[in-house]
Amino acid sequence: MSEAVPSELPIEAILPALRERLESGGPRTNLVIEAPPGAGKTTRVPVAVLDCLDRAQDGGTIIVLQPRRLAARLSAQRVASMVGEVVGERVGYRVRFDRAVSARTRVLFMTEGVLLRRLRSEPELPGVAAVILDEFHERHLDGDLLLALLTRLQGRCPADRRLHVLVMSATLDAEPIAAHLGAERLRSEGRSFPVEVAYRAPKARAKSSRGELPLERQVAAAVRELVEDGRVGARSPEGGHVLVFLPGAREIRASAEACAKLAASAGLELMTLHGQLSREAQDRAVSRGDLRRGKLILSTNVAETSITIDGVVAVVDSGLARVADFDPSTGLPRLSLAPISRASAAQRAGRAGRTRPGLCLRLYSRANHDQRRAHDLPELQRLELAGLCLELAAAGIREVTDASLPWLEAPPEASVAVARELLLHLGAIDDAGALTDTGRAMLAYPVHPRLARLLVAGVELGVGQAVARAAAVLSERPLRPPGSRATRIDDADVFEAMAWLGRGGRDEGRAPRSVDPGALASVRRVAAQLSKLARRGADKQPRLAKAEIEARVREALLLAHPDRVARVDVDEHDQRRLVFAFGGSAQLAESSGVRAQWVVALRSEERREGLRRQARVSMASAIDPDWLLEHYADTIEDLERVAFDPKRERVFGESALRYGKLTIESSAMPRLDPERASAALLEAARQAGASAFCDAEALDQLRRRVVFVVSQRGLWAGLDFETLVDRSLERACTGRTSFAELREAGLLTTIELELDALAGTPRSLARLAPSHVRLPGGRRLRITYETDRPPWVGSRLQDFFGMADGPRILDGAVPLVLHLRAPNKHAVAVTTDLAGFWREHYPEQRRRLSRRYPRHDWPEDPLTAKPPAPGGRGRRRRR
Repeated sequence: MSEAVPSELPIEAILPALRERLESGGPRTNLVIEAPPGAGKTTRVPVAVLDCLDRAQDGGTIIVLQPRRLAARLSAQRVASMVGEVVGERVGYRVRFDRAVSARTRVLFMTEGVLLRRLRSEPELPGVAAVILDEFHERHLDGDLLLALLTRLQGRCPADRRLHVLVMSATLDAEPIAAHLGAERLRSEGRSFPVEVAYRAPKARAKSSRGELPLERQVAAAVRELVEDGRVGARSPEGGHVLVFLPGAREIRASAEACAKLAASAGLELMTLHGQLSREAQDRAVSRGDLRRGKLILSTNVAETSITIDGVVAVVDSGLARVADFDPSTGLPRLSLAPISRASAAQRAGRAGRTRPGLCLRLYSRANHDQRRAHDLPELQRLELAGLCLELAAAGIREVTDASLPWLEAPPEASVAVARELLLHLGAIDDAGALTDTGRAMLAYPVHPRLARLLVAGVELGVGQAVARAAAVLSERPLRPPGSRATRIDDADVFEAMAWLGRGGRDEGRAPRSVDPGALASVRRVAAQLSKLARRGADKQPRLAKAEIEARVREALLLAHPDRVARVDVDEHDQRRLVFAFGGSAQLAESSGVRAQWVVALRSEERREGLRRQARVSMASAIDPDWLLEHYADTIEDLERVAFDPKRERVFGESALRYGKLTIESSAMPRLDPERASAALLEAARQAGASAFCDAEALDQLRRRVVFVVSQRGLWAGLDFETLVDRSLERACTGRTSFAELREAGLLTTIELELDALAGTPRSLARLAPSHVRLPGGRRLRITYETDRPPWVGSRLQDFFGMADGPRILDGAVPLVLHLRAPNKHAVAVTTDLAGFWREHYPEQRRRLSRRYPRHDWPEDPLTAKPPAPGGRGRRRRR
């Protein structure tokens, strides 16, 4: 293959060794190639591999995998130009929704996802002689899966089948993967000029405001510093480009506005580079251009490794990137703003030293840099794995841990379990893990399984085109700023955005200024491509009224989010709280215009409220509960529930249809099962406590009476009083259904009956340790039992007239301590010897008390005197 290639590329030094290994190593030679960014591995290695195939007269194709669509297309264009051809001839590319390929194509650049889809229909990859996994250090989920599938395929190939696997990386720790593949390592040291690294920690705003300067103002300050120092721009003697790394298109647009005047005055051509741009704009940004004038290129991390831009002499590094992760509350992938690793920071800085000594300005401190992770965590360890599990099911692999699938790192078991559960909810796999017809239909759409299920459902319901627009809205980043309020009340929050997209490329309504125009353009492109795919898989769509279309779209949204069904509860502050069918809750944000009681959560975000994290659902869709009965009959539980109503304090019964933890409909049971009713009442009674059904002081005295008997006689020894109370409570609940009935049952009496049963004699406690004693005069006194002194009674001294001895308990064995009181209820004596008191102390007390209380009777002989009648005051009778 003739090449017009600069010979000074550093990768050239290892190409002879590469050719030798491929030509002498057999039909399945694996290699690991380490080379820094800009060494030329992406452009030169595929051509070198093709030369080896041609010399061996092997007509196979070389597939070169790139982690991003933009990198795949630009790399293909660069290689094609180096061999003197236009892209699409011997060098082509194929990415999602775009391709340039022909029958002559031998080197085919593609994204990892495209090769996964090809493996579904061509699991043996016929005609492919080599697969090169470029930039493998990024450890994308699809890359790890492809490595496992390719290694598995190599092990199953016939002995004469040629299939080489080459792994290329800039910062990879190559030893583990080389050992995994049984591969030899080839390393290119590369060649670059020294790069000075300077740190510019973010400056604070003015004293009147809080926080750091906005990122775009930090970028503008850094570019101004480079211009004023003569590094780039009109003052620079040698010229050159500035490459600014920013996390996303939104930050690029803001920085472009902030730098526009500065770039114009410095003579720099301002350009942007990200995946949402047109091909022409992307090509202009990566071209060498006029070094004397210089360019200011605002780029995402696509320029970090996959694409080399010649002539860059200064780099401004924001230290940020949008990293793929997923929202566990929705199960959908998302991009989160996060600090880059130290390895990524080194690669960004290295872009400034390709043509001459350069400078990298980092918009963060050295301490911040040193505290960052050394390498990015592999996506396999941090992403939701539903797409991976679906791909494996398509390949006939039901278990992720199948021994025939050699993982470089096995996926976490917990993540696999969550992914399988989601696919079961979506109907993509059966209980055995095998692909279903629905799952097979989902594979036609290159989107997350949840959105693929949405598209399949939309086609089945006859609203494929409308659902394609809904899927596009959900697949891309939010069109509105976070925290914005709903602009209209609607049955689904996607309907407003769908109206902005239009049908067939025509706008139906003008989007408000608050909508991100770049995000809207991206959503429109995705919607157009998904509409084409939906149209292929559908019969002729019926003509439906708008209301019917929207109803069917909402039904399809349910089928894509069956695990996100929730009921909306409104609290006293008019806050809308979602209670999910399968556990958890969230707030329905003000950005949602849905006002229904039953919804599915479509998109959520996490907010901090103090030390707590609060999930907020920003997009939802109303659903009809009858759809649950129609589509998830096997999941619906028909339950007869007997439970306790705390407001009415009684047991009730209901027949209910439940989806997860949510009741769809219910009706009262005409008759309660006595056993279940008693059990429900008992559970509620235990939570309320025994004191809710009797006098708490009397219950405590009962316990002390039992303790007294145990200490004196040993009866009921080893008895736990709380267990006794619980057993009595259970007995009292039998045959009853309300707290009112339980209070009337007499819990204290029930406890005493339990004690009688244990003692084997009736009224055992009442006989041995009665609660009250009656004096001969008729007065009834309560006996006080205490833990630290003997039982006692107290009353007026006159109440004991006529008694030679005090009352006794425990079958007469224990005398009660008597608290003898004056008419003012103050004690005049405490004794167990009443006869001794009459004999020795009463005469003196009589003289004293009679003077103080002359209206009361104070007889000389208390043994023959009659006590006052109960309720009387013991006054002297008038004659």
